[in-house]
Amino acid sequence: MAGWLKALAYGAGGVAVAGLAALVALQERLVYVPVLPGLARAYPITPARLRLAYEDVWLRSADGVRLHSWFIRHSPTCRGPTILFFQENAGNIAHRLEFVRLMMQRLQCNVFMLSYRGYGESEGYPSQKGITYDAQAALDHLAQRKDIDTSCIVIFGRSLGGAVGAVLAKNNPDKVAALILENTFTSILDMAGIMLPFLRWFIGGSTSKGPKLLNCVVRSPWSTLDIVGEVKQPILFLSGLQDELVPPSHMKMLYDKAVEHNRNCRFVDFPSGMHMDTWMSGGDRYWRAIQLFLDQYAPEVQSRDASFKSEISEDDEAGG
Repeated sequence: MAGWLKALAYGAGGVAVAGLAALVALQERLVYVPVLPGLARAYPITPARLRLAYEDVWLRSADGVRLHSWFIRHSPTCRGPTILFFQENAGNIAHRLEFVRLMMQRLQCNVFMLSYRGYGESEGYPSQKGITYDAQAALDHLAQRKDIDTSCIVIFGRSLGGAVGAVLAKNNPDKVAALILENTFTSILDMAGIMLPFLRWFIGGSTSKGPKLLNCVVRSPWSTLDIVGEVKQPILFLSGLQDELVPPSHMKMLYDKAVEHNRNCRFVDFPSGMHMDTWMSGGDRYWRAIQLFLDQYAPEVQSRDASFKSEISEDDEAGG
């Protein structure tokens, strides 16, 4: 009997070790999903399908990877900001074109859409280090353009894109005017325990109370909570309270961390917003919040902090 129990214990231990080894080996495939199930990697449409004027831009990251992107111009006379948009972890930039079309219409802005390495037509394989290089290449390209106002480059990141954008903003305080985060996680380490509950005993972010024994093997931790407190630029936090993937508490923790050292932070939540549809369910109030934020923190525009809070509060009362 003792021998049988010993064999069972060894077997269970072996399965656990094998499972953890597989997670370690395949972790990039869990974090980065360039191709959605049942769909091709190629772009299903281009901006031209939505009658958007654009140009294909090819970049080289610091480690030599060739990257594809779209620069979508609002109009030749556009005086608005240029939004550097970073997408979520799944699919490609073409899947965000309807959102971008509406963004350009509502905010009167240009938009630069980067395909991370391994996504869309970009070469290479995704990783945290690599995507950080990619984001820097995109910003450096925008900073040297002569046809935009380079003093008004604003980063917009949703989910994974928020983690990417926070790192880029922190590293480039003189090139980035402001940062917008939507439904972004505190860290991949924290998300691991949410998506795979048994991992919370082995992997965790700065808020975790577990032993964190396997943190050292996570190659893409994306610890946004540790980064956001070092961002000096104004930050707008857009949180969908019905987010089914990233707990809304993550956005509140990011805001609380940022506001400790940055007075120019704004937090707006949307009661019916889910992970991917906050921009739709938020309606006019969503776009108004962004517009007020951009107006307030655009270069040479005087602070309108009281106006921002007042108008958002009025929208809340009207919506309630």
